[in-house]
Amino acid sequence: MNERTLWYIADPMCSWCWGFSPVIEAIRHEYGDRLKIGLIVGGLRPGTTEPIALEKRAEILHHWHNVQRMTGQPFKFSGALPQGFIYDTEPACRAIVSASLIDSAHTFSLLAAIQHAFYVEQANVTQPDVLTQLVAELGMPAAQFSQVFASDAAKRHTQDHFHQAIRWGVRGFPAILAQDAPVPQFLSKGYCTLEVLRQRIDTWLNANISRS
Repeated sequence: MNERTLWYIADPMCSWCWGFSPVIEAIRHEYGDRLKIGLIVGGLRPGTTEPIALEKRAEILHHWHNVQRMTGQPFKFSGALPQGFIYDTEPACRAIVSASLIDSAHTFSLLAAIQHAFYVEQANVTQPDVLTQLVAELGMPAAQFSQVFASDAAKRHTQDHFHQAIRWGVRGFPAILAQDAPVPQFLSKGYCTLEVLRQRIDTWLNANISRS
């Protein structure tokens, strides 16, 4: 029988994933002793090379305001996404993959740190030095992280994450998939509340028990 796994598909620079952060942390706390809970970075805008346009900036900030209204998560709007900012999410995703290659215990804590730095502190988390500083603040070896982050292996593993999300049919973030068979099933496509997700997980677990 396959190990029961709850997969969280997210991008650290996705505002709805930041809004979902308290939900996934509560789920990890409540179900972590019964389920393996894994993270796949989905790649919101990987490889972007052009600075963000004014119209796109306005659209994104509109989404951020919606996330704040619905979830209560903190944002700093003034000065966000400054002129010339290149919204490439690959480095932040690769930082999480790199951290997981070093010590998987830091995977979710680094995700939360990058999210807070980007949305609340307005740190440019597309920059390796900023990501290295966040890693160091979590107590991870900065020099080792920098070496892994720059490696072909980390870049390849990050692309593997992106491709896995596509193979599973993930078209937006956040997403939650439950797996106890070769092909996982969606429990959530997009943001949902803790109460809703808890109910869906319990239904899945109870169905799993009844089949065993």
